[in-house]
Amino acid sequence: MYLTGAEGSGSSSTKEFKQFLNIARRSTFENANIMILLHKRSLLSDESLDSMLKKLDALCRQITSFSNSLGRGY
Repeated sequence: MYLTGAEGSGSSSTKEFKQFLNIARRSTFENANIMILLHKRSLLSDESLDSMLKKLDALCRQITSFSNSLGRGY
């Protein structure tokens, strides 16, 4: 997620950068599903799952807010 945002920061336009941010945001959902699968297989505790999901939610919100702060760009 962080690397996708970093890669996108080298974009030549706001539109392209926002596309990278959208990919990073979608990666938070992908990672949340991985955490849920690990939990279902008893490889992640309830506490760890809760903590990771909260962190991923916060990160997703930060990426969304940052992307929105860049304006429409389209």
